[in-house]
Amino acid sequence: MNRVLKFGGASIRDSSKIENVFSILSSYKNEKIVIIFSAIANVTNLLEELVDLHLMNDLRKQHKLVEIHQIHLNIVKDLFEKNHSIYNKLNNLIDELRVIIDKKPESGYSFIYDQIVSYGELMSTKILNDYLNLRKFNCVLLDARHLVKTDSKYQNAKIDWSSTKKNIKKIKLDSPIITQGFIGSNTSNQTTTLGREGSDFTAAIFANILNTDEVIIWKDVNGVLNADPRYFNDTILLSNLSYSEAIELAFYGAKVIHPRTIQPLQEKRIPLSVRSFININEPGTVIGEIKNNKPITSYIVKENQVLISISDINLSFIVEEHLSWIFSVLSKYDISVNLMQNSAVSFSVCVDNKKNKVLDLVTELSTKFKVYYNNKVKLFTIRHYSEDSINKVIDGKSVLLEQKSRNTVQYVVS
Repeated sequence: MNRVLKFGGASIRDSSKIENVFSILSSYKNEKIVIIFSAIANVTNLLEELVDLHLMNDLRKQHKLVEIHQIHLNIVKDLFEKNHSIYNKLNNLIDELRVIIDKKPESGYSFIYDQIVSYGELMSTKILNDYLNLRKFNCVLLDARHLVKTDSKYQNAKIDWSSTKKNIKKIKLDSPIITQGFIGSNTSNQTTTLGREGSDFTAAIFANILNTDEVIIWKDVNGVLNADPRYFNDTILLSNLSYSEAIELAFYGAKVIHPRTIQPLQEKRIPLSVRSFININEPGTVIGEIKNNKPITSYIVKENQVLISISDINLSFIVEEHLSWIFSVLSKYDISVNLMQNSAVSFSVCVDNKKNKVLDLVTELSTKFKVYYNNKVKLFTIRHYSEDSINKVIDGKSVLLEQKSRNTVQYVVS
């Protein structure tokens, strides 16, 4: 069989977890596989902090770089002898990062973000490739930036499918392939990223182009749950999901699956399994051509939201030309709408509080409209809701906005 196996950051958090990954991969030794790795757990967050410090020219950025280096060194010291070449490879990547942050930033936030944050995946794959080869699980490491080609929409790049197909179809699966999730490059070979948690999408891209039999995403949960256990203590494992239901859950913000992951798999009818790297014998969740499933109520929580309400200065109707301009501004700042509601004289949207973007958005909207906004609100989405499930979510909360359709209800709460 041909498979794509994707491992998230938690699965390679430390040396013991990496040894566990080796154990999992050993069971696929006689198969043709592509292995996609994310950055090591929490490293992406630290690199995002490094971006902020760099843009502020804050001298603490050097300490942040040392912290990031040390996390990787701690893992490397546990896995390799002192004279192993991985130390130099890791040092070289840190030196490249240092060159970036030593220069005065001359581009916008999103471009700098992609150049810096991409190093999480570059470092993790170097370590994993060398460790697996050390254990005689002989792999070939390929740079995803040479394979996954995109446009120049930094932080949320769109795939150039034609170029990407040409590149990936050249891969020979004589040995297991390791590559990075989340990253690609544009026509100028500048690094781009596919959006936060985009490694799942990378796995789907490779699976689609290589026509693999299955994609397995290895996570620290037993599969796709009907709710985030951080907010709900009575979660249920969804053992099977249709492609369409998985797309709905991902669209509304279920964190287990990246929103763009499903469509490339559905196109080729490739099943996706979400499994636990802790309980490896558990079947997890299978997403595929599932029919006649009895709907199970699912809860999705999106934190750090901003509710923006827009009305005409003269209290005129919000008409199509107003909406067209509003959406053009949202697109300009690359801000996706998680919920929208229109009345005669106002238009409201709930969006992610994207750093360095939402305030600029509000400022531009304010040139033509009255704009009010609420920071730090939460968006609750309930799929296949009931009155009991609604009460469970909104009880004791202040509801700022409600939207209900046949299968889904959403609440913005403060």
